[in-house]
Amino acid sequence: MTHVIVIGAGVIGISAALALQARGLSVTVLDREGPAAGASAGNAGAFAFTDILPLASPGLLRKAPRWLMDPLGPLSVPPRYALRIAPWMFRFWRACAPARVARSTVAQTLLMDLSRAELEPFLDATGTRDMLRKDGSLQVYESHAELQASLPGWQARADHGVEFRHLDAEEMAQIQPGLSPRFTHGTFTPNWYSIADPRLYVLALADRFRAQGGVIEQARITALTADADRVTVTAQGRNWQGDHAVLAAGAHSKGLARSLGDRIPLETERGYNTTLPPDAFDLRLQIIFGGHGFVVSSLSTGIRVGGAVELGGLNLPPNFRRAEAMLDKAKTFLPGLNTQGGKQWMGFRPSLPDTLPAIGPSRASNRIIYAFGHGHLGLTQSAGTARLVADLVTGAPSVIDPQYFSPQRF
Repeated sequence: MTHVIVIGAGVIGISAALALQARGLSVTVLDREGPAAGASAGNAGAFAFTDILPLASPGLLRKAPRWLMDPLGPLSVPPRYALRIAPWMFRFWRACAPARVARSTVAQTLLMDLSRAELEPFLDATGTRDMLRKDGSLQVYESHAELQASLPGWQARADHGVEFRHLDAEEMAQIQPGLSPRFTHGTFTPNWYSIADPRLYVLALADRFRAQGGVIEQARITALTADADRVTVTAQGRNWQGDHAVLAAGAHSKGLARSLGDRIPLETERGYNTTLPPDAFDLRLQIIFGGHGFVVSSLSTGIRVGGAVELGGLNLPPNFRRAEAMLDKAKTFLPGLNTQGGKQWMGFRPSLPDTLPAIGPSRASNRIIYAFGHGHLGLTQSAGTARLVADLVTGAPSVIDPQYFSPQRF
């Protein structure tokens, strides 16, 4: 039986492992900490299929200078990391050119459509459908001018058939009571899905994988090599051998890819959040405070306030003042929010400068498949990525042009 080693037990790695199992393959998953220990544990829980516009865009470039002036704002670069991040920022700037944005939008749309199509069959196959929610989302604006500035993006979604409705303050209050009157307009997206709790979801997937004969082991990978017949994965003096390997280690993928000859400009967005008790607020759907770079989500385990981007790598100590700043804003924006009893978190989002993931074979060998760099959209794109990975490993025709996500595109 063909044996595949998946490196990474987050939502991408575990989803890919299950998709490979479904094709009749034997699969072992290796992870430095275990299932759902990284970014998959602390995300906002949304399947943001309507987010077809790449983060790398002229709109973000216009906001970035103002945001960067605030060290606790939606986008920050710690001074100690500024020189190191400069080449990535230059690539990001280049990716914001209109022609590149247009191509990235096509790619993002294709992956979003595939992920949406694959999600519910995947949930059914893994026994996790009861964790899916379809409550919608509300993007809020502080002025008519801010709403107007958002309209080109909404038109792009409308052209793709995304359903939404612009609201005034009274209409917003009917959907979500308790918003501050500073928010005068909003956009309601009814077909916005979420998961009850992202960590519990990935743990449930891991349980299903094991129940079907899969193996998950904790290991810190030190080397990944391939020859004509097999792949060898080395960690702490121990070797695992397989017919194929999938590198889905999120922000920790860069070094292993580089050792295989792929200089992929993967960077780390450090995301922060605070999860409050479930009764902290009567939250009826996800609220997106786009002008401030964070969201408030209702999970089965609590109310999560999080988001923003800190481009600070893997090694700097966390700056939890960022989480506190978002929580203070949330209290202002939702005056009835009880901010007591929260639990803070910081995690690493793996991000590429064109805000598209790397999904495809390594330069070193077609036996090694990359699946990382999903940024804020790992949960959203997990089922679609799992399908693409399973097709690549088994040699099935790809349902999306693989060049869009080629790891060699850089």
